[in-house]
Amino acid sequence: MNRATELARILTALFLSAAFLAGVAGQQSFPVTSTVNESSIAGRPVALDGQGKLLPWPMPNDTGYSYSGYFLSQWTILWDQYNRQRLPYYFCCFDFDRATFELMPEWHWVNSTGYLRAMMQGFVERLYPYTGDARTLEFLENFVDYELENGLTPEGWVWSQVPYPSANPGSRRYTGWSEHGEDFIEPHVVGEDGYAYLRLYEMTGNTKYLRAAIRCAEALAKNFKPGDELHSPWPYRCFARDGSLNGGKGMFPYSANVVEPIMLFDELIRLNQGDTASYKKVREGAWAWLMKYPMQNNLWVGYFEDVQASMGNLNQVIPLEFARYVLLHPEKDAEWREHSRKLIEWVKTTPKWPKYIVHGATVTTEQGNGKEFCCNLPNQCCDSHSARLAAVEALYYAKTGDVAYKEAAYRTYNWVTYFQGLSAAAHAPFSNQWWFTDQFADGPRRMMDAFWAVPEWAPADESHFLGSLSAVTKIAYGAGSVTYSTFDAESTDVLRVDFVPDFVAVGGRSITRRKDLDQEGYTFDERTHVLAIKHTSSGVVDVQGNTGRLPPSYITFDDPHLPAGTPLVGQYPSGLIDWGKGEWQIGTPYGKFGTFTLALSDPKAPRAEFDFFTPHILAGVDVYNDGEGDATVTFRSPENREVSFTIRPKELRRLRIDWRDASSRVSIDLRNGQGLRFDNLAYLHP
Repeated sequence: MNRATELARILTALFLSAAFLAGVAGQQSFPVTSTVNESSIAGRPVALDGQGKLLPWPMPNDTGYSYSGYFLSQWTILWDQYNRQRLPYYFCCFDFDRATFELMPEWHWVNSTGYLRAMMQGFVERLYPYTGDARTLEFLENFVDYELENGLTPEGWVWSQVPYPSANPGSRRYTGWSEHGEDFIEPHVVGEDGYAYLRLYEMTGNTKYLRAAIRCAEALAKNFKPGDELHSPWPYRCFARDGSLNGGKGMFPYSANVVEPIMLFDELIRLNQGDTASYKKVREGAWAWLMKYPMQNNLWVGYFEDVQASMGNLNQVIPLEFARYVLLHPEKDAEWREHSRKLIEWVKTTPKWPKYIVHGATVTTEQGNGKEFCCNLPNQCCDSHSARLAAVEALYYAKTGDVAYKEAAYRTYNWVTYFQGLSAAAHAPFSNQWWFTDQFADGPRRMMDAFWAVPEWAPADESHFLGSLSAVTKIAYGAGSVTYSTFDAESTDVLRVDFVPDFVAVGGRSITRRKDLDQEGYTFDERTHVLAIKHTSSGVVDVQGNTGRLPPSYITFDDPHLPAGTPLVGQYPSGLIDWGKGEWQIGTPYGKFGTFTLALSDPKAPRAEFDFFTPHILAGVDVYNDGEGDATVTFRSPENREVSFTIRPKELRRLRIDWRDASSRVSIDLRNGQGLRFDNLAYLHP
């Protein structure tokens, strides 16, 4: 893209953003809900059931694979970035080259630093126990540590030692966005980040995150005001030095997003950390204001860091996150059922921004004032906001048993799956931007709520920890076993396992299988293999059975990826596989694969092979057939029997080879294999 074209795009974006914020005189209102049954979503052909309703992508008949594929592909891209460019540290968003799929940072837009870290913490808090991959914790701690070192306000200010909400584009240090005014903070983000610090402390035991959380709570408590109809307990945006709203065009006195500070206070009070007496008083005041004003007038204003606030520009993040909070903590709100349902229905019916019905899935945009809205056409973006709606509906079903909300959540989650990985036909507002907040933190964390709320949606042939109110501090998976520890001794945890548990212990003591969880014990559904464990005496849990698979390791070809078209010569990854002299190469995202792939250097080759550097057990691989006819793939090894599979045209299959012995060499015979791509090669240590 040349400089003139790039400048024109940026000016167009700024014009549209300004028009969105200010309103365009005389513009007609849009329909509140429209049906947009297009044949593709994010450029990917839709799959429909017999009633014409949307099924998930890329495996329509495998919800677990498709849903987990969404958040695992986003994690794969994040980990690749962590080892390479580290774009999320300095940039809000990126585009990518449509031929090479290499990422290109967006140099012109505000970096969304504050709530990105909070969203990322929420994602990893769920991702680590789901995968057992300690690299997720490494990534998150490094991410948060950078902010603590480069993005806190100076000591001695009214808002002292709290995180800035944003940074200038490409800036290595965070002081706010100069478009709004330098050195400002957003108190609701102070609460959101503070809660994330606190949960990270619970995950890791590192007290620096606890201290950071307490600093956030102290600043919020010190600067609290009762508020009124036009002033929230904390302003949406103010200067950090003195708390004033004067001298910056982005400052504003009202944000309805007080649930984030409330969550921080609640958790510190529960842990008896910090000035809990002060926190209780301020928490009660913030709750009273929330009930008196936004819950009555629906002025859900003041969340996003890149807009000028106004009382007319409402958004769906605040009401849905509040609904999620009361669904997970009904003891905090005697009217949790009525409040959560009211907020869900308000988001789905408000005329402030449009909603779309796409083959039975409800798709919501993020914000609007009744005439202008953000963002984009319904099948281009924005997956995170619809994922949030689906999450709250799924949790509402889990709490109430109302199956209508389960069905609604299922269809909307299905729509979200079409945005996994890198799709050339999806993008964020005004351009081909992809946002680290939406696509790589917020959307994945809310997709992970799906398995917590409806465990039978999780993969049926794998073991996974799906959800708990307590942070998981350690977890390990084995053949017919899951062992883990939670921060709290008392918790109720939800898993789906690929074996029948015959022994569950808490703190080394066996607990009893029960019909309910009124007291310490566990329940197990023989049909769905959903395991729920209530423990009160210890956070150390050991689950043992004797029929499960040994969980494999994976080569994703993104760790980090080599440039597309690179022949694989010798070892990749180092010390694991020797690919020979170039029979294989790295492929781009392709077909039903959203991340980098493994391809044949000669698509018409009838045979290819690779050697394990030291013998390992080949467990399986994902294969997609983009050809027009059936393709046959036959695996051979000197140490194992041959196994053959047929892949239909446009089909993606997860092949499970089930070899029991380690292989030194694997050869693959191919018939009609010119349309094949491979990914996620699974192996076991002997």
